[in-house]
Amino acid sequence: MSQTHRRRFLTLAGATLAAPALPRLAFADAWPKDKTIRAIVPFSAGSTVDIIGRIVLDPLSRQLGQTMVVENRGGAGGTIGSAAVAKADPDGYTVLVNAAAHSAAPAAYPQITYDPAKDFSAVAIFGVVPNVLMVAPGKGIKTAKDLAERAKSGDLTYSSAGVGSATHWAAERFRLSAGFKATHIPFRGGPEALTEVMTGRVDFCCIGISSSMSLITDGRLLPLAVSTLRRSAALPNVPTTTEAGFPDSDYNFWNGLLVPAKTPRPIIDRLHAEVQKALALPEVQAKLAPQGVEPLPLSPEEFDALIAKEIVSNIKLAQAAGLKFN
Repeated sequence: MSQTHRRRFLTLAGATLAAPALPRLAFADAWPKDKTIRAIVPFSAGSTVDIIGRIVLDPLSRQLGQTMVVENRGGAGGTIGSAAVAKADPDGYTVLVNAAAHSAAPAAYPQITYDPAKDFSAVAIFGVVPNVLMVAPGKGIKTAKDLAERAKSGDLTYSSAGVGSATHWAAERFRLSAGFKATHIPFRGGPEALTEVMTGRVDFCCIGISSSMSLITDGRLLPLAVSTLRRSAALPNVPTTTEAGFPDSDYNFWNGLLVPAKTPRPIIDRLHAEVQKALALPEVQAKLAPQGVEPLPLSPEEFDALIAKEIVSNIKLAQAAGLKFN
C-alpha cells in the first residue's frame, strides 16, 4: 500500500470509529429537549426519599426548563421502581431518586434483576438524613437503653419502609449492636410504618427525620436516638445511637439522583452541576434544614465508588448477622 493510500485509509478508518460517538455527543448537547423528564421515586409519597426528592427536583426542573414528573413506585425495598429505571432508555429523560436502600438491595434481594452498581450511573447526593429511633410515648420507654432492655425480655416488633430499605438497615444496625432479637414488619413506605408505631401496634422504628419530624413535634412519637455519627441540628437534644452506648450502630442514610448506566456523560455532568446549583439556593437550604439534611458533596465518580463500597459492606453485614431475606 502506498503512503498516500495508507494515509487515506487511516483517515477513513478514524472517521468510521468516531461515527458512533457523534450522534450521542450531539444528542447530549441538545439535552434536554422539550420533553418531560420522569423521576422515579421507589417509595411511597410522603416518605423521606419522596420529600427530599421533591424539594430538590422543583428548582432543578426550573433550571433545566423542563417539566419533571415524580412517579412513586413503592414496594420491595425500592427495587421495583429501581428495576424500571435500570431498563429505561439512557437518554436523560428517566431518572431515579433513591437512598441508601439502593446499595443494600443485593444483600436483601439476592435475586434482583439489576445490578445497582453496573446498571446505574450515580449523579449527585442531595444530602444525608438522620434516621430516628422512635417509640410511642405510651410504651413507657424513655431511652435507647430502655428499649434494648425491654427487647431482651420479650420479642418486640419494628416497622420499616420495606425489606432492605434504609429504615430497615438502620434498625438492624441498632438491633445487632444492642444484641436483641425482634420481629421485622415491613411496609411499602415510611408513613405506613410510622402510623403503626404511633398507634402502638408496632413497638419501634428507625425512620428519617423528614417523614417523622411533625409526629415528633406533635408528641405522637418519642425520639430516643439518631443514627448519624453526630447529633442532628434538627434534634439537638437527642443523642446519637453511639452516644447512647451502642457502638457501630450508625447508618449513612444518603439520598440522591441516579440515571441508567449508559446515559451520555455530558448529561450526567449537566445534571450534577444543576443539582449543586439547586442545593445552593437559599430557599432549598431553608426547606432541607428542618428535615435534618446534611450535605455530602461527592462527584459522580465518588458517588459511584460509595455505592460499590456499600454493596460489599452490606452483604458482609447480612452474612455476619445471619439475616435471612427472601
